[in-house]
Amino acid sequence: MGARRLRDAPKKEIWSSLLKSVSSGKRLPEKQLLVLGGSPSTQHDFLESLSTDTSPRRDRTRKPPIANQFALGYTYQDVLDADHEDTLARLSIYTLSDPSPAFTPLLKPLLTPRTLPNTLVVILLDWSSPWLWAAQLRDWIRLLRGLVISLDDECKDALEANVIEWRDRKRGAAGPDGAPTNSYDDEVQVPLGAGEWDEPLGVPLCVVCQNADKIVSLERERGWRDEQFDFIAQFVRTVLLKHGASLIYTMPEAPGALQTLVHSSLGIQSMLLKKQLKHNVADKDHILVPPNWDSWGKIRLMTDGFDVEGVSQAWSEEIQLPAGDEDSGSPSEEEDDTAVGLYEDTIRDPKTDLVLPGLTPKNAKGFEIESKDTQAFLSEQIEMLERLRAEDEREKLVRDAKKAPMSVSYLSADEGRNVEEHIGPVQFNMGGIQVDADDMLKRLKDREASRAAELEPKSPTLPADKEMDTQKLANFFSSLMKKSGSSAASSPRRDEV
Repeated sequence: MGARRLRDAPKKEIWSSLLKSVSSGKRLPEKQLLVLGGSPSTQHDFLESLSTDTSPRRDRTRKPPIANQFALGYTYQDVLDADHEDTLARLSIYTLSDPSPAFTPLLKPLLTPRTLPNTLVVILLDWSSPWLWAAQLRDWIRLLRGLVISLDDECKDALEANVIEWRDRKRGAAGPDGAPTNSYDDEVQVPLGAGEWDEPLGVPLCVVCQNADKIVSLERERGWRDEQFDFIAQFVRTVLLKHGASLIYTMPEAPGALQTLVHSSLGIQSMLLKKQLKHNVADKDHILVPPNWDSWGKIRLMTDGFDVEGVSQAWSEEIQLPAGDEDSGSPSEEEDDTAVGLYEDTIRDPKTDLVLPGLTPKNAKGFEIESKDTQAFLSEQIEMLERLRAEDEREKLVRDAKKAPMSVSYLSADEGRNVEEHIGPVQFNMGGIQVDADDMLKRLKDREASRAAELEPKSPTLPADKEMDTQKLANFFSSLMKKSGSSAASSPRRDEV
């Protein structure tokens, strides 16, 4: 009877509950990273700098592939602890290079009430083209604003809660890992400063300026000075302050505190090593501005005269979506009174200066000069070469005439005419130049006669001297004609009678 009761009793699913408990205990925290901007190559460099998998014991061939060649790309990383033994979190990474609003539907499923508290947006900028930064930031901010508008009410509530959580971190001072220490009383609210968090996006934002080693090239090749670099830093910091974003300059060989900044923004903390996240706004190639640290007062300390109020107000107007148009561009972009226009008027695109040479930059201090058109330059050089060659020929003839003996007899006029009629004009080679003796003699006489006529009122004695020189030259060429007439084999002929 007892055995029958045991068979009839309902079975308890103890193994299912045990497996579920073990599975939930081993489940990794899931974080999400949206990487916007850059090229597939620079995105790859960013992911390499972000990776914590540096152990030589790990099989490098097992690294997850990066699929970022077309539209929305994807890869993932396991964030390892300092000893590379424990995995702290699984980081899903989505990449997008084009800020076209047509890609908004691809990003929309990534923002849900569950993923929003664990999401960080990164915008990549490159020091190889800093004159494009303002326009690139504007396009990406517009894309994010359009994405937020398209979400449903439940997601918008999660976005609002996300903004409040991030904004309230300003209550306490940042700890070693970048998180607030809440050293103030919970009821004490530190008020926001001017221009802080007045354009929230709903998700934390970090701007990474890659390849900061190119700053040296800008100084050496384009003549940039501290004024240009300070203006760029002040402009970007003023813009990011409105969105509560962070800023960091990185190099491929020296990523600096990039890992610490990204991981702390996502709430990923190492159990073994607490890394210090310290701001740096003094070194122009190692800028680091943590979230909720910056202010207008700190931005003004870099240089005097920067209009933070004007830039902040202009940026609020710049990022508004065009009315009735989902494209990121608008006709107002080209106006000088916009934020992008102000930035590009100071940090000019060198290609624009080459296409429009009349529009020279106001603050350009490089070594560039305006060049002439290629065809016009070559035409001037041809004329100059022809003139120099003619002068060299005349000088050589004069030198040879002075060296020739003058005590030679020459034919009479009648004899000379008879010889010329028989053998034709006399030509000979002098220093590689084919010279017609008769033509040259006539040109010399005509030139000396004209010079004598010009100089006669000023110097009555000059015509006699010139006449003597002309007579010497005439004797010289007559002697050449005589020698040519006496030896027909040694004289080339132009015509034969």
